[in-house]
Amino acid sequence: MVQGLDMVKLTFVPVILVMAIAGFAWGAQQPAADVNAPQTLEEYLRYAALHNAGLKAAFEEWKAALEQVPQAEALPDPTFTYGYFMEQLETRQRAGIMQMFPWFGKIEARTDAAAAAAKAAHKRYEARKLQLFFDVKEAFYEYVYLATAIQVARENLELAQHFEEIARTKYLTAMGTHPDIIRAQIRVAELQYRLTALERSRDPNVARLNAVLNRPAEAPLPWPRQEPTRPVEIDHRTIVAAMKENNPQLQAMGFDVEQLRREVDVAKRNFYPDIGLEAEWMRMNMGGMSGDKDDLMLGLQLNLPIWRRSYKAGELQARAMARRAQHEKQDMENELVARTASALYEYEDSGRQVQLYGKALVPKAQQLIGASEAAYMAGTIDFLSLIDAQQTLLEYRLEYERASASQQQRLAELEMLAGTDFSGMTPESRPNAQMPAQAEVETPDHRN
Repeated sequence: MVQGLDMVKLTFVPVILVMAIAGFAWGAQQPAADVNAPQTLEEYLRYAALHNAGLKAAFEEWKAALEQVPQAEALPDPTFTYGYFMEQLETRQRAGIMQMFPWFGKIEARTDAAAAAAKAAHKRYEARKLQLFFDVKEAFYEYVYLATAIQVARENLELAQHFEEIARTKYLTAMGTHPDIIRAQIRVAELQYRLTALERSRDPNVARLNAVLNRPAEAPLPWPRQEPTRPVEIDHRTIVAAMKENNPQLQAMGFDVEQLRREVDVAKRNFYPDIGLEAEWMRMNMGGMSGDKDDLMLGLQLNLPIWRRSYKAGELQARAMARRAQHEKQDMENELVARTASALYEYEDSGRQVQLYGKALVPKAQQLIGASEAAYMAGTIDFLSLIDAQQTLLEYRLEYERASASQQQRLAELEMLAGTDFSGMTPESRPNAQMPAQAEVETPDHRN
């Protein structure tokens, strides 16, 4: 029996050694995290607001739209003319200036349209900022989940190695069987692979965060520090009403509708002439003793809007575009209502899972581990039952962490959709803060 055990050790130790060396080499290749890099959610949001390229582009678009307003309210440039005439008996010259004035109300309608477009650009900037904050929060909580999942996987690997020692001890004392050791070693190898996979997934998570922060993809980021959060109770009617009132995408489309309606007013005024006022000075050389003579002329000009079919087509086009914008706004509202309902369901379902795993399943699975280990030592259950108990605990703990991260991600989505910060609406503690101490998993902040 001892000889069989030695053979197992000789065949399996190289595998473990190779995997351990590979894991150490991968960890050694990881660059040290920048001490000035953000760690808390607040730091991430502040950094993204200052550096994100997409948000800067939306801000510049808003600034450009604002500059359209003074252009829309300005009159056309005045026209200056000068002429010099030479004839046989006399020489004369003249100079004139003319200013065109659009028909009454045309400038006001055009200015209102430009102002509405600027307001729409401002709301799209706000929508881009909310979208950015949601992207940051979603990636941040995914990073938090990865950190805790790695810690859970490490603890379960240590537990599996402990079970291997138990199986080895029972085998040496003739109380266990050889297959139990092999099963334990297989379980250790599986958990080692799972831990390595989780550790290697850090790079794409960091790249995702760096993308929204406008940092180089390979720039290192330390493990995040998650601060305590509060549960939020939101009913469907309240959040839908908040979404319809505060969502900046809907508000921007409302200003689009207003802009196009003002464009209809501009198109209707194309049926009327623009008015031009002209002043002209003329000097004539009379010859002889008469000297020069100056004349001043005031004139009025009107363009002739005779192409009525073209103006009518322009008005109909403007009306169709206004109706299209109204339909698009209604369609967007319907989509947002459906998305809000889906996000609210997922948020509430994640909360239920947090309660289920945190207060019931994880503690029970931990009790099962202790009871199974004692029963295995007493010989009343087989080793497979012990392994199953450990697998159950691992899955429950990971599901708990997944539900906790998903709950915060969906809350961030609801805040983006409603354009409202829901944090701090209730004084209760976050549900997972009440999880038993033995089931808590701390974020490994000490690692780089």
